Amino acid sequence: MKRQKFSRMMMGVMVVMAAASQVFSEDSLPPLKDGKAPTNLDELWGNYDPRKEPLETQVVREWKEGDVTYRYVVFTIGTFKNTKSRLSGYYAFPKSDKKIPAILQIHGGGQSASVESVRHAAVNGNAGLSINWGGNKLTGKPLEDSDPNTDWGALDATQKHNSHYGSMAPDSKTLDSVESPRNNNWFMLVLAARRGLTFLEQQPEVDPKHLGVTGHSMGGKITVNVAGIDKRVKAAVPSCGGSGGVSGKLSGMPGSGQPVKGNAIERATIDDLAYIAGVACPILFMAPSNDFAGPFDNMTMNWTKIGSRDVAYVIAPHLNHRGLPETGICGILWFDCYLKGIFDYPKTPELTVDLKTRNGIPRARVKAERPAEVVKVDIYYSIDPHCLTRFWRDAEAKPDGKGWVAECPVLSVEQPLYVYANVSYTLKTDRIGERGSKPPETFIVTSREAMIFPDELKQAGVKATDKPSPLIDDFARGWQDWYRLEWANPHVWNATTRKLKDPKWRGPAGAKLVVDVKCPKDNVLAVSADLNGWGAFPGKPGGTYTARKALTGSPDWQTVSIALEDMVSDGKKGVPSSLSGWDTVTELSFRRAKSYLKDGKEVDFGANAQGWSTPREFRNLRWEGGVYNSDVSAPAAMKDAAPEDLNATIQQEIKKSIELEKRDSLKK
Repeated sequence: MKRQKFSRMMMGVMVVMAAASQVFSEDSLPPLKDGKAPTNLDELWGNYDPRKEPLETQVVREWKEGDVTYRYVVFTIGTFKNTKSRLSGYYAFPKSDKKIPAILQIHGGGQSASVESVRHAAVNGNAGLSINWGGNKLTGKPLEDSDPNTDWGALDATQKHNSHYGSMAPDSKTLDSVESPRNNNWFMLVLAARRGLTFLEQQPEVDPKHLGVTGHSMGGKITVNVAGIDKRVKAAVPSCGGSGGVSGKLSGMPGSGQPVKGNAIERATIDDLAYIAGVACPILFMAPSNDFAGPFDNMTMNWTKIGSRDVAYVIAPHLNHRGLPETGICGILWFDCYLKGIFDYPKTPELTVDLKTRNGIPRARVKAERPAEVVKVDIYYSIDPHCLTRFWRDAEAKPDGKGWVAECPVLSVEQPLYVYANVSYTLKTDRIGERGSKPPETFIVTSREAMIFPDELKQAGVKATDKPSPLIDDFARGWQDWYRLEWANPHVWNATTRKLKDPKWRGPAGAKLVVDVKCPKDNVLAVSADLNGWGAFPGKPGGTYTARKALTGSPDWQTVSIALEDMVSDGKKGVPSSLSGWDTVTELSFRRAKSYLKDGKEVDFGANAQGWSTPREFRNLRWEGGVYNSDVSAPAAMKDAAPEDLNATIQQEIKKSIELEKRDSLKK
């Protein structure tokens, strides 16, 4: 009896001691010297050792799927302000008779740690850890509501403390009592990710010399920063993040991307620019051409300073904050190449743009490694400085025996010229795609982007030979100039283009938008125009306007004609009810609608009625009538949107992207 009492007493003492150690253990980061904040990366990270402190890992849940073992784990990030911070995540690894590479996965804003991401790593022969840095609730089997989650303790680096992704100011949830980069959420998230690497290298099934890191959006930025500061990373794949703020000559170009934020200390300690030079491992930048979180132009300018010799890019055309199967597969191929040595990843294609041509038209040339394996080459160019809403023209590359070439005519030498190329290779692999999908038949390798400014065009003698065109798209090459979402869904499919933003196809004043359609069964076509996206036309109104046209089922072509008065506002506050012109349209979309207007009244077509299955046939999208403005070839944007407008739009786009990722079933 006495022994049981003593045992219970000792257990109680141990619990109290454990609690006391949690509150009063030594902090992971030393106090500031003389109260002065770090001013560069050396001072910021100093002698911090992510291996020094014990992880105190707790395996909360373990389960198996076939040969893959899954664990839900919680481990210590560190001790800050005398209180421990704990990080949760999913860990998975396949059965193997030898040590295997491991990949750290870092989720994006508004998201959570993902079982799917570690499953993708494991079924492709790697261990995977997905950390739940945002602290968002994790649901689904086998977890229970009572299971512990991420707990930042005395700090908060989650999006509940959203102000501190752009601030170093002290408050009740920061480390330092003075303005300091250690108060910025990004610093703490990089530190947490480095502890994730420590977790991976300590797992018995992991080869600690072959660690990779990848992340999307906010996770992409963290990926670049971790790769730039932690030499344990042997391969990195940032997606839609990590491009850094606008710098150099690009900073003087209106609409050219997100500017460098904050003061000199923030730029030297928080912005990606501070970390990029330190990246020594092979790194693959994945993004769409119009991404808001990792602008392509910024990456092009800033990654000239990168420390790695092995740098590659994969840029999906026309999209924002998402990719294609042909681009998404590249991440695992990159890790196969540099963590396993089982895949020969092609070198970055060589792109050159000749400005001094006989006819004055710029000519792009692409040379690709292993040309016998090349399926096609796409050369894209744009004359729009606004990187988020620009339309990328297809220059229609053709082989000439030495590579692939295409002319890039311009409307004016007052506009810049942007060019990049995608080389599609045959893919022969047993790799498994995301969400267990089959790998695509091809994968894309992208060139560096060429950015040529107006003064260079003039000095080279480039001539403005292009002209406005009333024919917007004849669809002879299908949906080459569009991006499509939920294409397999006959009820809510969507096809969108930015072609009307390009002054070559900008709508004349008073013109009608006309298109020929084949629709075998009665249906409704909605044509939507988004105005002034991302503040591309400062001072002009935004909003969405839609015309809904009833179609009579027929095997023949039928013509749909849309006048300005047919376009109805979405009804948002501050948006004019009627469309006054086409000149500020940044996106044009086709989709199926559930109702249409007849004599000013709503006619329900039926939410549960038949959908509009593929093939969806369109031809000769064009302008009829109207008058072209004299300044049709002028640059599209002359100043940037207000920062507060930009930040609000970014938050909206993050939410939209998360929702689309849940719903999208994009098919070619």
